[in-house]
Amino acid sequence: MLRKLQVRQGPIMRMLLVEDEAKVSSFVARGLMAERYAVDVARDGQSGLELANTYHYDLVILDLMLPVMDGTEVLRRIRHKNSTVPVLILTARDAVSDKVGNFEAGADDYLTKPFAFAELLVRVKALLRRGPVSRSSTVRVDDLELDRLSQQVKRGGKRIDLTSKEYALLEYLMSNAGRVLSRTMIIEHVWDQSFDGITNIVDVYVRHLRNKVDDSHQRKLIRTVRGVGYTISDGAQS
Repeated sequence: MLRKLQVRQGPIMRMLLVEDEAKVSSFVARGLMAERYAVDVARDGQSGLELANTYHYDLVILDLMLPVMDGTEVLRRIRHKNSTVPVLILTARDAVSDKVGNFEAGADDYLTKPFAFAELLVRVKALLRRGPVSRSSTVRVDDLELDRLSQQVKRGGKRIDLTSKEYALLEYLMSNAGRVLSRTMIIEHVWDQSFDGITNIVDVYVRHLRNKVDDSHQRKLIRTVRGVGYTISDGAQS
């Protein structure tokens, strides 16, 4: 069973919500529509997969415990055809093994029920700002290489040791190479929360990255865009 919900005055983003609980799907869909998003709703995994394979979506919100086809299988099949659409898992399962398994299957974020709509909205906006992400295992910018599978980083063939937050920050920058990322965007993605304008933590970690990635090389890759944020690109000047 599926139904399409539209907002008036031309929404700028289109989402797919795959959720079999009527109260939850109605609550989420109406909240998103109030934020001027267009929302298609599917009540089982098979219907959700058919919609995902038929239409272009900017974001998929996917429950795991679905009739006909479970959410993890839907996620795998979506990833088989579309490697870039952001997918937010929405589920009552909170075991670490479930989270790890679904992240490995291609999930971008994970929200456990019950939840506040405000938290869902923050995560949705963060994923939409990030946009489509390449899911190839290796990302390269100039002679800097990051392997998502091993989480190893090398520059000029020499390994660079990073902390978990430094790695997450570098992976986010490299996945959006050439795009300027604001401090708020970085905080919401790397730290998964809002600091209400306290963004100096980003500057601290960018400085750490520069010490490890750029300082011993003539070509500087990480660049500050004054008053905006940071970007990484081939041969950038800081």
